[in-house]
Amino acid sequence: MLVHAHTLQLETNRGISIFNINEAIQKRIIESGVTNGFAIITSRHTTTAITINENESRLMDDLKNFFGRLVPESGAYLHNDIHLRDCDPDEPENAHSHIIAMLLGSSEAIPIVHGKLELGQWQTVMLVELDGPRARQVSIQICGE
Repeated sequence: MLVHAHTLQLETNRGISIFNINEAIQKRIIESGVTNGFAIITSRHTTTAITINENESRLMDDLKNFFGRLVPESGAYLHNDIHLRDCDPDEPENAHSHIIAMLLGSSEAIPIVHGKLELGQWQTVMLVELDGPRARQVSIQICGE
């Protein structure tokens, strides 16, 4: 079995933003030469998430609005009591971002069949930024033959 590791670098936008990373993953699969196996996609950050869904602009707006209602940025969170924590005083108040990231999850494992991600017609692998703007990294590990 072949194993190939890659890192995808992204610069993100302010607040919640969603990035289609299918093309970048598929490029790494082609470079690896793996035709059958799986890809593990993992965010390297606690305030981003990896998810699979339809990349439709109105749905993405619905998602942002939903999370704003479910876990409002202005909520009272203990994590945001920066003065009580052992951290830099300029640490951002981002508890809402951590909570949303935990709800969505940080990784996906996707089959590779005939050299392509085995996804449904409308499915897209997305990085969800919850605390930008920031420089972000996504790990792509491709395993197979």
